[in-house]
Amino acid sequence: MMVFKSQKADSTLLLAASWRFLYIFLFSVFVMFSFSVAIEEANGLLKWKASLTNQSQANLSSWIGTHPCTNWNGITCDESMHVSTINLTGLELQGTLHNLNFSSFPKLQVLDISSNQFSGSIPSQIGNLSSISKLYMFHNFLSGFIPPEIGKLTTLNELAIHSNKLNGRIPKDIGKLRNLRILSLYTNNLTGLIPQEIGMLSNLEELYLFENTFLIGGIPSSIGNLTKLKSLFLYQNRLSGLIPWEFQNLHSLTELDLSENNLDGPIPNFVGNFTNLTGLNFRGNKLSEKIPSSIGNLVNLQELDISKNSLTGPIPSTIRNLTKLEGLYLYQNGLSGPIPSELGNLYSLIKLDLDINNLYGPIPSSIGNLTKLEKLFLKQNRFCGPIPPFIGNLTKLVALDLGDNRIWGSIPTFIRNLVNLQLLSLDNNSLSETIPAAMGNLKHLNSLILGRNQLYGSIPIEINNLTNLNELQIGWNELTGHLPRHICSGKSLKHLGASKNKFIGPIPRTLKNCSSLIRLVLHDNQLVGNITSDFGVYPYLKYINLSGNKFYGHISSLWGRCPNLTTLIISNNNISGNIPPEIGEAANLGELNISSNHLTGEIPKELGKIISLTRLSLSHNQFLGKIPIEIGSLNQLEQLELALNNLIGPIPKDFEGLGKLWLLNLSRNKLEGSIPFEIGKLNALQELDLSENMLRGTIPATLGTLKMLEYLNLSHNNLCGTIPSNFDDMSSLTSVDISYNHLEGPLPNIPGFRNITFEAVRNNTSLCGNVTGLELCEKHRNSPQGHMNKKAKLLVSLFACFVTLMLVVGGVSYILHQKSNKNRQAQVPSLFSMAHFDSNTLHQKVVEATENFDDKYLVGIGGQGSVYKAELLPSQFFAVKKFHSNSNTNFSNIKAYISEIQALIDIKHHNVVKLLGYFSSPQILCLVYEFLEGDSLDKILKSEEHAPKLDWEKRVNVVRGVTSALFHMHHGLSCPIVHRDISSKNIMLDREYQEAHIIDFGIAKFLKLDSNNMTSFVGTYGYAAPEIAFTMQANEKCDVYSFGVLTLEILMGRFPGELVCSLTENTISYDLSLKDMLDQRLPPPSNLVAEEVMLIAKIALDCLNKNHQCRPTMEQISLKLVRSKSYSVNQFENITLGLLMSLTFFGN
Repeated sequence: MMVFKSQKADSTLLLAASWRFLYIFLFSVFVMFSFSVAIEEANGLLKWKASLTNQSQANLSSWIGTHPCTNWNGITCDESMHVSTINLTGLELQGTLHNLNFSSFPKLQVLDISSNQFSGSIPSQIGNLSSISKLYMFHNFLSGFIPPEIGKLTTLNELAIHSNKLNGRIPKDIGKLRNLRILSLYTNNLTGLIPQEIGMLSNLEELYLFENTFLIGGIPSSIGNLTKLKSLFLYQNRLSGLIPWEFQNLHSLTELDLSENNLDGPIPNFVGNFTNLTGLNFRGNKLSEKIPSSIGNLVNLQELDISKNSLTGPIPSTIRNLTKLEGLYLYQNGLSGPIPSELGNLYSLIKLDLDINNLYGPIPSSIGNLTKLEKLFLKQNRFCGPIPPFIGNLTKLVALDLGDNRIWGSIPTFIRNLVNLQLLSLDNNSLSETIPAAMGNLKHLNSLILGRNQLYGSIPIEINNLTNLNELQIGWNELTGHLPRHICSGKSLKHLGASKNKFIGPIPRTLKNCSSLIRLVLHDNQLVGNITSDFGVYPYLKYINLSGNKFYGHISSLWGRCPNLTTLIISNNNISGNIPPEIGEAANLGELNISSNHLTGEIPKELGKIISLTRLSLSHNQFLGKIPIEIGSLNQLEQLELALNNLIGPIPKDFEGLGKLWLLNLSRNKLEGSIPFEIGKLNALQELDLSENMLRGTIPATLGTLKMLEYLNLSHNNLCGTIPSNFDDMSSLTSVDISYNHLEGPLPNIPGFRNITFEAVRNNTSLCGNVTGLELCEKHRNSPQGHMNKKAKLLVSLFACFVTLMLVVGGVSYILHQKSNKNRQAQVPSLFSMAHFDSNTLHQKVVEATENFDDKYLVGIGGQGSVYKAELLPSQFFAVKKFHSNSNTNFSNIKAYISEIQALIDIKHHNVVKLLGYFSSPQILCLVYEFLEGDSLDKILKSEEHAPKLDWEKRVNVVRGVTSALFHMHHGLSCPIVHRDISSKNIMLDREYQEAHIIDFGIAKFLKLDSNNMTSFVGTYGYAAPEIAFTMQANEKCDVYSFGVLTLEILMGRFPGELVCSLTENTISYDLSLKDMLDQRLPPPSNLVAEEVMLIAKIALDCLNKNHQCRPTMEQISLKLVRSKSYSVNQFENITLGLLMSLTFFGN
């Protein structure tokens, strides 16, 4: 028994030992296996490390030995000692992935190589990462296709390979990653369609495909299957088509951004189903129709951006529900109607941008509730009325932009409350009065933009407090006095625009050392100073325009040391001396305009070094010598103007290299030789003027190859021979002058010559053609006079070469010649002579009478010119209008000059100012009128002293006078004329305020029955008919609308902007008493005058009908004023606007 027990014990011990041995064996095998796996993983990592750059290997210096799980940087292992995480983010590693053996990492769950500098393609072996759950390869330089083997990574939860240079299509195999929650492929160069297979990723929560500018086609409808999707970002691609209706299933969405694509159609109504949305962005597509009211269901929305589309209709009132909204961006659409007052419920709003729409009406007072508002942008709409007082309560405002609207009145003093403002833009409105001193309280202001208003007076000294200003725009007003002395004391000013004002005095000293300047625009003022010493070196300056002032001195060589200067315009000043050769160092200069000064010497050849020049204008100076051949190397040049100098020698043949040149003006010099045939190689040429030189020889046939040439002037030379036959192919040529040469033979058979006047071909040897004053070519060939003595013809031609015929006068002559009325033609000479003076004598007499247009004779300044009082005959005064000589508007001034002459020759009416003469020179365009001792209606009504003198009877007479003149212009001429700028500033009264005279016909237009009478937008804001901005079509009803505004202004004694706006937007108060609407500076009208005032008020209201077809004609208005209906005084006391508007006068 004992033996048995002993044997059993031994057996147990043996079994235990066997198990122990087995465990030790298996453990040893496991350790050996793990060790071998670790070695394999270590070897895989070390091999890859060895393929990287030296610096990258240094950054992985801890990777040594065969044990990656022990202190290897970025390596983490699981319990089995397998590498489970490789995290190398941001280690500045460089190299490729091709030497990384992905098969060596069977247990790898996380691979993060983001934010490095890896390049090359993604290897297809990446599909061997069988356990991977997170793959991060973003912010590298990876290129090539996304390998389809990526579809094998079925355990993947997060795939982020954005911000690389990957291209090709998104592989369809990506649809196999059913466990994927995050897919991020944005900011690559992926192309083609988004695959429908993406809709198979049923667990996807975040999808980022934005900024792949070559992704095209529609958004796949299968995305509607991703019901767990929370974030969808597809912006900045080229996706098109509709927003898929299947999106209505995406109830989990919190962020949706489809901006900057080509999506069209309406915003779907189901967008209201996305009640969890915090951000919705459809900006920059082609979406149309109305904003759906269901947008009001998005009660969690914090940011809504549907700007830059084609949306129309009103802003829905349901927007009031979006009380969590912080940013609302609806700019650059076609939205209309007023701002809904419900917008004031958005108490969380910080940014509101409604720029560039068709919104109208006053700014609602409910905006004052938005006390958290920091940015308010309402520019380029049709908002009207004064700046509302509640704006002063929005004390957190950082940016306020109300520019390009119909806002009038003064800049309110409560603006001082907006102490956090950095941007204030009120430009292009009808603001008047002075800039308030309260503006100086806005000490954080960076940008102050007040241009294109009617502000007057001097700039308050408090503006000098704005030391943080980097932009000040006050141009196109009526400001006077000096520029602010300390405008750049803060050394931060970058942009200063003060053009088209009446500033006087010197440039502020702080501008000389204002090294921060980028753009300086001061043209068309009366500034004085030495241009040599008043300006410094500006390292950042790009654009400077000082033209139309009174600067003197020499051009400084310092301008050549402004390395970024692209535009230098200092024309129309009193600058003398030479052009410094150092100007050629301004390597980026694109425009150099120093015309109309007193510069002398030769044109420096160094200008040929400025290869970026596109416009070079040196006209109207006293330059000598030859045209430097170096100018021929300016192959970017588009405009070359060297007219009115003393240049000699031939025209350089090297000009053939100016392939982009479209304007070449070398007129009025002393150039000689023949016209180089190389000019015919300037294929872009549209305007060519070589007139008034000493050119000889024949017209080169190569000119006939200039297919884009529209204007050609070769007059006043010694050219001979016939006009080349290939001129018959110059169909684009519309204006030609070849007068005062020795040309002969037939005129080309093209419109440019068929419509020519005799003035443009006169004084040649023997030209023939179908032009009044020339013989027909058939008759010419058979007539002995066709062979007149050549010597005699030469003498005639030589004599004619000394006669100066200005282009402008030629233009006027063309207009006059076109008139068929002989009586009208007979009156033309009296215009030149004024019965006492010829053209040249008149010019000289005006210069003497005004002491060369000295300011002490100045009586007014307008948009086109200045008006001077001149005693041209003993005790007889005349008004002389001298057009502004700004080179930038020279063509438009000539056009206005000719237009005014043409109109006033046609119009003979006692209520239209009388034109008595005109003359022109290269520097000056002048008109001479009768002198009216009174003042403009605009100034009279604004004057507290003079307005009461314009009593009701006189005001009625003014309305009748304007009516009579417009009736004559619209219905009394064979070709009707529309003035296009009827406003109080263009109505002059006599000394007794009895007679009104319409002035300023510079933009008047003849209406032609066979024309659509298209036009550009001209006139005065507030007076111009609203349809002109959309139809661009001029007709009599535009003047009728302006007449209505003017008439209300006469009755009210002030600009009727608020009333006009309320009429336009149907918000008028019909209970408003007519008596209360009238100018309160006068006692109420009585008796018969009261009857006429009521009648005129009714007519004015009818003239403002939004539908231009429903406005009366001036003929109907004239008849109504003659056959006025009587009203009793008692009726006048009780009359309201509503009652007036209910009356029917004109059958409308």
